[in-house]
Amino acid sequence: MKQILLIGIGAGDPDYVTIQAVKALNRVDVFFVLDKGEVKQDLVDVRQEILDRHVERSYRVVEARDPERDRSTPAYAEAVHDWRRRRADVCEELIRTELADGETGAFLVWGDPSLYDSTLAIVEDILARGDVEFDYEVVPGITSVQALVAKHRTSLNRVGRPVQITTGRRLAEGFPDDVDDVVVMLDAHNSFTGVEDDVDIYWGAYVGTPDELLVSGPVHEVGERIVATRAEARERKGWIMDTYLLRRRT
Repeated sequence: MKQILLIGIGAGDPDYVTIQAVKALNRVDVFFVLDKGEVKQDLVDVRQEILDRHVERSYRVVEARDPERDRSTPAYAEAVHDWRRRRADVCEELIRTELADGETGAFLVWGDPSLYDSTLAIVEDILARGDVEFDYEVVPGITSVQALVAKHRTSLNRVGRPVQITTGRRLAEGFPDDVDDVVVMLDAHNSFTGVEDDVDIYWGAYVGTPDELLVSGPVHEVGERIVATRAEARERKGWIMDTYLLRRRT
């Protein structure tokens, strides 16, 4: 039986890799890497640094091109579904052709495989197709959310109060009801600029990497600074990976 490991490797700092993840890395015969192109080559480089630092056995790295997602269509859910299907096609072919029976393959997942990452759903999709057989395990990792609040020296929640994790698209519809602490991911449109004046923001980009950017304060005071900082960083690197915590003052 083929074995697949989904290994959470943290938010960007190779030191975020857990001892459990290191043990898992050293069980792997083949690492599968979906290449996102030259613009995001530094993401591939971090993965390689993690392997160089932590793996003490021989292994192979097999790369394949990550399919592009249609970001121009207003049909967001349909576009994501189509992208995941095409990504599953690529991953299924890798598992079928590059991994022998009895071998262990792995996908290295940024942060944690369970939080805003498609790899777990893609693996389930491949298994449901029934064309290739394998077993799989999930190894948790440090998420960008955990790294963000640690860098800002604050907590994710307050005593007796809920925390909600949502997207920029949902935040644009309004601050969630009955929640004072909201983590926002996948916000390409600076939706935080529309929240009330009594909200603080803890924002971070490229957290855990040498390019790390951090800004915090009342949204009405630092919001435009974050917008400008984010735009400059995206222009400079060609991509951005950021998240933030919104906290209503009570």
